[in-house]
Amino acid sequence: MASSKTTRGTAAEEADGGNGGKQPIEKSIEKSVEKSTGKAGPGQDLAGLEAGLDALDAVQTKRVSPAEVLVQKVLPPIVAVAFVLALWKVLVVAKVTPDYKLPDPGLVWDSLHQLWLQGELLDIIWTSVSRGLFGFLIALAIATPLGLVVARVKFIRAGLGPILSGLQSLPSVAWVPPAVIWLGLNDQMMYTVILLGAVPSIANGLVAGIDQVPPLFLRAGRTLGARGLVSARHILLPAALPGYVAGLKQGWAFSWRSLMAAEIIAKSPDLGLGLGQYLENQRNNSDMAGVLLGILLILVVGIAIELLIFAPIERRVLRSRGLLASAR
Repeated sequence: MASSKTTRGTAAEEADGGNGGKQPIEKSIEKSVEKSTGKAGPGQDLAGLEAGLDALDAVQTKRVSPAEVLVQKVLPPIVAVAFVLALWKVLVVAKVTPDYKLPDPGLVWDSLHQLWLQGELLDIIWTSVSRGLFGFLIALAIATPLGLVVARVKFIRAGLGPILSGLQSLPSVAWVPPAVIWLGLNDQMMYTVILLGAVPSIANGLVAGIDQVPPLFLRAGRTLGARGLVSARHILLPAALPGYVAGLKQGWAFSWRSLMAAEIIAKSPDLGLGLGQYLENQRNNSDMAGVLLGILLILVVGIAIELLIFAPIERRVLRSRGLLASAR
C-alpha cells in the first residue's frame, strides 16, 4: 500500500516536471528572482516583485513648499510685468513716439486711480464679468449635450461636425451686426454673440475628448449594463474629461472675446458701461491712457478667470489621472 502511494507521488512530481506542483511560468519567475536577489525565499521575492511593479504604477507626489510656489509661480509673472513696465518707461523717456500715442505709465495709473475714486471701476468690471460668466454657463448647458450627440451619432457628426469647426474659426465680431439687427441693442444680443462664439469651441473640445476614450471602456460599460445616458454620465464624460476641460478653457476665451467685440461695437445707455464700452469711449475721447487702461483691464480679468477657475480644475483632473507629479 505504501509502495503504491510512493509510486503515485513520484509520477505526479514527474508530471509537474519536478517543480513540486508549481506551474513552469511561476517556477521560472521564482528562479529569476532568486538569481537577481540571491535570496531563497520565493514567496517573499514574488511579493517584493509585485510591490516594485505597484511602485512603478504609482505616482510619487510631494507637497510643494510655499517658498517653491513663490519662486516657481508668483515670481516669474512679477518679473515679466516689471520688465514690460521698465521697457515701456524707457520708450517714453527716449521719445520714440509722441506722448499722445504712447503715454507714460504714470498717466495710465492716474486713469485707474480716478476710476476708483469715482466708484466706477468695480461696476465697469462687474458689468462685463457677469455677462461673460452667465453667457458661458448658457453655452456650457447647450454645448455639452450637443457635443455628446455629435460624437456618438455618425449621421449627425457628418452633418454638424464641419459646421461646428467652421463656426469655431469664424471671428466672433462677425456676429455682432446681424445680432443687433435681429435682437436690437440689449443683453439678449450680447448673450447671442457669446453663444455663437463659445458653443462650437466647447462642443468640439468634448468631441475630441470622446474620440480619445479607449473602446475597451465602452465595452466594459456595456458588459456592466451601462447604456445610453448612464454610459455618457459614468463612462464617456469622466474618460473624456481632459479634452472637455481644454474645450471649456477655449470656450471661455471665445466668450470673453465675443463679449468685448459686442461691447465695443454696440453702444446704448440700456446696455450699461462695460470694459469694451469703456475702451471705445476713451478712443472717442482720444484718451490714449484710458485706452491702454481698458486694454489692461480686459487682459487682467481674462487672466484672473483663467487662473482662479479653470487652472485649478485642470490641475485636479490631471492629478487624478497621474499626470502631475507634484501636489500644488
